[in-house]
Parts: sequence; structure tokens; C-alpha cells
Amino acid sequence: MLNNIYEKIDPGAVTIIAISLMLFVGFLMTRITKRLKLPNVTAYILTGILIGPFCLDLIPEHVISGTDFLSDIALAFIAFSTGEFFRLSALKKNGAKVIVITLAEALFASLLIFVLTFFILRLELAFSIVLSALAAATAPASTMMTLRQTGAKGDFVDTLLQVVALDNIVAIVAYSISISVAVALSSGSNVSASNVLVPIATNIGVLLLGCVFGYIMKLLIHRRSNDNRLIITVALLFTFCGICAMLGISPLLGCMSMGTVYINVAQDDKLFKQINYFSPPILLLFFVRSGLSFDLGALVGTTGAIGAVSLLVVGITYFVVRIIAKYAGAFIGCAVVKKSTKIRNFLGLALIPQAGVAIGLAVLGARELGGEMGSALETIILAASVLYELVGPVCAKLSLYLSGSYSTKLEEIVQVEEKTDEGEQKSSLEILIERIQKIQQELPKNTVSEEEQAFTSAAEEHFNSQFGTRRSYPRNRRNF
Repeated sequence: MLNNIYEKIDPGAVTIIAISLMLFVGFLMTRITKRLKLPNVTAYILTGILIGPFCLDLIPEHVISGTDFLSDIALAFIAFSTGEFFRLSALKKNGAKVIVITLAEALFASLLIFVLTFFILRLELAFSIVLSALAAATAPASTMMTLRQTGAKGDFVDTLLQVVALDNIVAIVAYSISISVAVALSSGSNVSASNVLVPIATNIGVLLLGCVFGYIMKLLIHRRSNDNRLIITVALLFTFCGICAMLGISPLLGCMSMGTVYINVAQDDKLFKQINYFSPPILLLFFVRSGLSFDLGALVGTTGAIGAVSLLVVGITYFVVRIIAKYAGAFIGCAVVKKSTKIRNFLGLALIPQAGVAIGLAVLGARELGGEMGSALETIILAASVLYELVGPVCAKLSLYLSGSYSTKLEEIVQVEEKTDEGEQKSSLEILIERIQKIQQELPKNTVSEEEQAFTSAAEEHFNSQFGTRRSYPRNRRNF
């Protein structure tokens, strides 16, 4: 019925209405998931499923197909923000150990998923190769959210951040090689050395081009006003995405290297905070659009394009085996480099979340493979991502607690002297008061996030430059 109404309206107006519907329903869904203590990514994917063609069918097909470019743009923002964690000063401390741990947990996950899909479930080789490559990716957004909530610090947290950032590089390179091999297999062509060497050379080229863009970014935004810094950054990211789209390659690795070069050359983390505050609507549209492509019917059925097993079985087994593989791979990697017992035992629990990068690569993979195989790949990753976003943050928080990175006990959160200067024992009440006072002193005076502070600062500067008037924005806002 709604499609009949859409046919009578100008296509441009239909597109605007559809996008506003995606934004508004996505926001409303977060009101529900927030009460259930679930991440926003889950709300966005569920929104896409709800208003998509396989449920309420509120979004026209031409809008879904016409917004295909959103995946490249959203991935550019995700990858650029990830580059912030590749500070050379931090990598020099234990870079070699982190690389070993990352390769162990990422490649072990890919290996076990390949064994599951190809040898046990007897799925098509091309499909098994691509799905196993995607298993390496971990969601940095979920991990960062958990770290902010707990305020966790220490060697465990430093190792976790570096591993999460690096294993997405492993996933991108593995995906690039696997999709090239899979396309050759599915088209009936012979797999040759070029199917492996060309993607590697392409990734190296994209990586170097991203480094050049990162240095250009530093030169262009040096001493610019905050609003112009944001404009130039977005323009460069869009330009890079356009070049990659024109060449038919993923912008992920290049955007990550762009962010890495910028943070190490400019030593400016404020730009990343501005980007993180600016990007939520774009990421919302990306995840909602991903949910629009989710085929509920295909999930409970079988497709001859990949094998005789239903996608529901594939999705559930993928979900379980990847968790086991991530934990075991991290355990083995930490044991090899002789990391502490707490890091070895609990790092794998924090590597379970999977959403942004994996979904983005699945969208690109679905585009490359096409047909039922591409649709099956995207459906499985989306279904598994919803499950991972349900259990991932809980497991990450548990790993931080068990590793001693944060505590809920007051006496462990803050330490105070239990005796006076004269050597007399303080009462329990006096010790409690001192601890509370020390915590109050350490609390930030501003309850607004760093991202919002950075964005608000840019808005104030823009207003003052335009009107020559001082204007202050409210610092405390209701989080609704």
C-alpha cells in the first residue's frame, strides 16, 4: 500500500522521506535497546529488518539500491577513527608481542571457521573462504564503549586496543585475497598466483595512498579553524572513497592508514573526537541499510548456491565456533609471547564483538559475489553480528573485571592512608570519607563527552567568527 503512495510522489521527495524514516525509527529503536542495556548497533540493524522489504516494507527498492554508496562512506569513518589507536609511541613498547597475539587470534578464527564451513558443513569453497576471512574482524566500537563505561586502564587495556586495531587490518587483507580467489572460483576460472599477489599489491598501494592523504590532511588543516578542519577532513575522506570506488577496491585499509599517519604526524586527537561526534547519523543509516538487506526467509531456508545446510545452522555454528576460536587463539598468542596470566586467560573474552568492519566487508563481499551467495554471506554476518552485540559487550566487561583492569570495590578503586601522620589508626568512617573525597576530586567537572566538547568548541568558534559575538553552549545536556 505504501509503495502505491510512493509512486505518486516525486522520487526525490520519496528518497528524503525514506531517509528521514530510517533516522527517526532508528532513534526510536535505541530507546528500547537502551532499556535492555544493548548497544545502538543492534537497534539500527533491527530497525532495518523491521522497516525493510522482508517485514513492513516501508522503504522503496530504489532507495535501498540507490544508497549503496553509504557502505563505503561509513567504512571510511570507521577505519579513519580506528587509525587513532596506532600511535607509534604505544606500538614501540610491545608492538612485536601484539602482532604475534593478533595473528594468532585472527588467523585461528579464520582457520576454524574454514574447517567448519568447508569440511564439516560441506559448503561451497568460494563461500567458505570469504566467510572465514570475515571471522577475523573484531568490532572496535563495542570495545571502546565498554572501556568508556568502566574506565578500565592498565596493560590489559593497552594490549586489547592494539590487538583490536591490528586484527581489523588482518581481516581486511585476508578479505581482499579471499574475495579475489572466491570470484575466480565462482566464475569457473582457474585460481593462479595473481589471485593472491594482486590483492596484496593492491592493499600495499591503497595503504601508501592513504599515508599520502594523511600527510596532505595534516598540511591542509594546520592552523585552520575547527569548522574548516572538519570540512577538509570529510572532503578528503570522500575523495579517497571516490578513488577507491572508481578502482573497485575497499577504502578501509587506506582510511585506516590515513588516520594513523595523521595522529602520529600531527599529534592531534581532537579531530578524531569531532569526527566521532559528527558521524553517528551516517553510521545509523549504514547499519539500518544493512538491516534492510537482511532476508528473514533465506535465514530459515537453504540455498543451493552455498550448499545443502540452512543459513540458520550456518549462522549459529559460525557464532559459536568463532567465539571458541577467538578465545583459544588469543590464549595461544599470549602464551607464546609470555604475557601475564590475567591477559592470557581473559583477552579472548574481549575479542568477541563483531559489527562495523565485518558488516562493511560483508556488504562489499555481497556486491562482489552477487546472487544468492552474496545475499547468504550478508545474511549470516548480519544475524551473527546481532548475536555478538548481545553477548559481546557483556563478555568484554567481564574480561576487564576478571583481569583487574577495573573494580567495583571502593577500596580497590581508590587508595588512601589508613593511619594519621602521628601513626594512629583512622576509623572506618574517616577512611570512607577520604575515599569519597578523593573520588570527587578525580571526577571530571564536565559531564559532556570529549567528542561533544570537541564538536561544541568547533560550533562556538564558527559562530563567533561569523558574528563576532561570544556565545556559550550549555555544557550539561540530558542524555536522551
